[in-house]
Amino acid sequence: MSISEKIRTSFLPLPVLEGIIPVTWSQIPMEIIAGISLAALAIPEVMGYANIAGMPVVTGLYTILIPLVVFAIFGSSRHLVVGADSATAAILSTTLISMAMPGSSEYVNLASMVALLAAGFLFLSRIFRLGFIADFLSRSVLIGFLTGVGIQVALGQIPGMIGVSGGNSSSIIQLINLISAPQLSLNSITLLLSGAVLAIIICGNTFAKRIPWPFLVVIGGIVVSWGLNLSASGVAMIGEISYGFPGIGFPIVPPDQIPTLIGTSAACFVVILTQSAATSRAYAARYGESFDENVDLVGLALSNVAAGLSGTFVVNGSPTKTEMVDSAGGKTQIAQLVTFGVVCVALLFFTRPLSFLPSAVLATIVFVIGIHLIDVRGMKNLYSRRPVEFVVALFTALTVLCVSVGWGIAVAIVLSMIAHLRHSYRPLNFLLIESPNRGWALRSIDSGSQASPGLVVYQFGANLYYANEARFTSEILGIVQTANPPLQWLCLSAVSIQDIDFSGSEAIRQLHGELKNRGIVLVMSSVEDPVMKQLERDRLIDLIGRDHFFEFNRDVVIAYNEHRDS
Repeated sequence: MSISEKIRTSFLPLPVLEGIIPVTWSQIPMEIIAGISLAALAIPEVMGYANIAGMPVVTGLYTILIPLVVFAIFGSSRHLVVGADSATAAILSTTLISMAMPGSSEYVNLASMVALLAAGFLFLSRIFRLGFIADFLSRSVLIGFLTGVGIQVALGQIPGMIGVSGGNSSSIIQLINLISAPQLSLNSITLLLSGAVLAIIICGNTFAKRIPWPFLVVIGGIVVSWGLNLSASGVAMIGEISYGFPGIGFPIVPPDQIPTLIGTSAACFVVILTQSAATSRAYAARYGESFDENVDLVGLALSNVAAGLSGTFVVNGSPTKTEMVDSAGGKTQIAQLVTFGVVCVALLFFTRPLSFLPSAVLATIVFVIGIHLIDVRGMKNLYSRRPVEFVVALFTALTVLCVSVGWGIAVAIVLSMIAHLRHSYRPLNFLLIESPNRGWALRSIDSGSQASPGLVVYQFGANLYYANEARFTSEILGIVQTANPPLQWLCLSAVSIQDIDFSGSEAIRQLHGELKNRGIVLVMSSVEDPVMKQLERDRLIDLIGRDHFFEFNRDVVIAYNEHRDS
């Protein structure tokens, strides 16, 4: 048993450290840099989210303290960063503001109770295995989702970059108000500061990508602000915050207020489930990794329990924070553990310097992150290869931008289900062997039957699309791992495959690479002309090799035996 397996087994019955193990030691320096960068960027960001939620500023820091490390231990995603988010913060403020004075102890208790109730919904969703909803977030939906979030984030930072108040309205409304305003009172120093930060980050990332420019910009912004006393020139600062760790305790809330809080927590739960699953799936797809959405549900639930007991508000998977870590070179939850350590130090010793950070510096950094989330290449790829899926992605992006993140994902899921209703989610798949009368017999996947020693003929029983591509890949890799004798060739019999969507095409591409790394040749048989055209358009025929496509399964066996005997 490996060390990682021993660690996981010792923590049963809950899976742990799936976002950390296995550890690549050569990657540790980049994880440390990414964790420090995340702390430098996320600390001011979560304080802003605390203001949106109507909570004391310091509670924003608490969202990336205990909840962050809890998800790093119990979550499945290697990339997802958990913390305060604008969507759930806005939901809280619109409901709780009528129940208590923002920032008061009563208000904090209400917000903490919402976090505990949201955790209850997440636990229930795990019990009933509602994590399968993530399977209905196709790659095209994810491209549209991240694009919409990127545009929304970027637009929302413009008021802070030019030194005007943006209010708490949506990004689109803020932009309209700015354009339609008869006159704007701009602060020239704020404009110059934003322009300088933008130039440093863009030029720095162009010529020296490995240097954490956002982190350096934050440090530089604090030094310049303190040295030149920019606040006296009208430059807005993030403000004073208190120091120290949060107290642990159960929030006290009057029983008659619980029903109202249940509705609020249900709304937060929908955002947490959809946004976190979408972000985890997006980054898992980007790096060809797998994640277990049901394990993530437990991690998110426990993170919200930690939030509720430590006096802060709802946390969920954040696309912007996840992109912060990814752009800084972080590839595992080790970066989040580093962030936890930095936040601890900041709460004890560096709350005073943070108060000198100009708001424009933070706004510009987040603006750049939003721009990076806009997947122009992915949208163009969809438009040229799958026009229908491009429409779904575009509608998803527009819904996220014009309505909300939660509604964007919900609408996208419905559209995806309607667009691909003809597909089968769980097809019957088999292994094929030749019978004595030279026909072909079906055998179960568990049988491990081989058509010839070292050759498996695997028949996939439905169209290959986003909802079943994960099962397709995992089932084939399971066959490879248990094969006896070890495989040399694996044949995909495509007699039942009449259509391959964008996600299915990418799954075949990734499978080919995985098999090649294991020394196994991927071949295909019984491929219909429409599917051949799709594979040609997706440049998979040349990747696999034109001589590795066969009309009949028998031709595969003959070619394999000739290859083995040669």
